[in-house]
Amino acid sequence: MTFQLIIVVLFVAILVSSVVIVKQRTAIVIERFGKFHRIYKAGLNLRIPIIDVKAGVVNLKVRELPVDIETKTYDDVFVRMTVSVQYYVVESSEGIKTAFYKFDDPERQIQSFVFDSIRSEVPKLPLDEVFSEKDKIATAVQLELSETMTEYGFTIVKTLVTDIDPDSKVKHSMNEINAAKRMKEAAKEYAAAEKIKVIAAAEAEAQSKKLQGVGIADQRIAIANGLKQSVAEVKGAMEKEVTGQQVMNMLFMTQHYDTISRLADQGVNTIFVPYSPGTVGDLQTQIQSGLLGVDGILKASTKEDFVKEE
Repeated sequence: MTFQLIIVVLFVAILVSSVVIVKQRTAIVIERFGKFHRIYKAGLNLRIPIIDVKAGVVNLKVRELPVDIETKTYDDVFVRMTVSVQYYVVESSEGIKTAFYKFDDPERQIQSFVFDSIRSEVPKLPLDEVFSEKDKIATAVQLELSETMTEYGFTIVKTLVTDIDPDSKVKHSMNEINAAKRMKEAAKEYAAAEKIKVIAAAEAEAQSKKLQGVGIADQRIAIANGLKQSVAEVKGAMEKEVTGQQVMNMLFMTQHYDTISRLADQGVNTIFVPYSPGTVGDLQTQIQSGLLGVDGILKASTKEDFVKEE
């Protein structure tokens, strides 16, 4: 009974060890007597226990390998770059076999190829173009890697330049240059705005002066017409012939006293006038001339009225 139990246990153990279950997107390499035998893919697989040995597991998923590289640009600036390589093992027996047996450390060896490719591309470009042409650099690296890695059972899906990091001093200098350019552009815009404001102000002032001149001219014409009309009315009201100068003297004196009266009505108690002997003499002469002229006209007019009454 014990012997039969042992046989049953051994049979079950052999049966269980002969069954190999492989997960999705995974492959298992099987060797027989130390030599490659076959590839087990996803699903249920059978093997001969002890004779068929699992040599290793191959991941068939798309993987990403970030590679940090330090290199020099065409203008002798050292930059650190991060390149992400997305790749997978070709899903065929031959591709899996090649990828498993030809590469001892696939990630390290892919990294070496990326180093070589980047350090052959970046030194051709100045620093500014490294930033603007990063997609072109990534494409060049991808093409070179694809040609090489296909021979080893790998397919390169995409190569991305995810980071470009120059030295801190270089970045500071680049920021200073950019800031200076922006300040220069801002100064140009500010000067242009000031120019527009000055031109607009000058045009407005010129238009204002023009309108003021038109107003002053119209005012003087109106004053002249008013004086002309006033002289004509006064001369018409006088029975004795008077000259225009006499009428004007009377009108000027009237306006003078009207002005003083208005100032007094507005609460002005003091009036400053030019004071010098010549000025006072001229003012006195003008006032006397106006008064005498008006007085003579009034006397003559009164005398004639008296004679007529007699």
